[in-house]
Amino acid sequence: MTTRTGSARYEGFGKDGKGHVSTQSGVLSDSPYGFNTRFENEPGTNPEELIAAAHASCFTMALSFALAKAGFADGTLETSAKVTLVQADGGFKITKSELDLTATIDGIDPAQFEEIAADAKANCPVSKVLNAEISLTHHLNP
Repeated sequence: MTTRTGSARYEGFGKDGKGHVSTQSGVLSDSPYGFNTRFENEPGTNPEELIAAAHASCFTMALSFALAKAGFADGTLETSAKVTLVQADGGFKITKSELDLTATIDGIDPAQFEEIAADAKANCPVSKVLNAEISLTHHLNP
């Protein structure tokens, strides 16, 4: 079992409040977040981009391990994730995460690649925790 931690502090309330988020690893250390970073593109982070980064990295690692298990030893995987936040049910809800993968894998059959990628999308831990539509677009370089 692995346990990781993150923390957030918010001073003030609503649009006037200012937050800071940190991670156990120190990659984020009192990084600013708040209404302006979430809805108005001010410098800082926000929960949706953190979820997008988590989903992209989790899926990419799951796919990497699945490809290694299938006997592939060399290649490159690049994934971006676009997380959508909408106003719904009197609040906000993340409705989808769109994964976009570009892969270069020596010697893989496109059908086999599609099957392995679909399985990684369905079974990476972040996909499993999201209660949202998850799509995958992939581009396999020759």
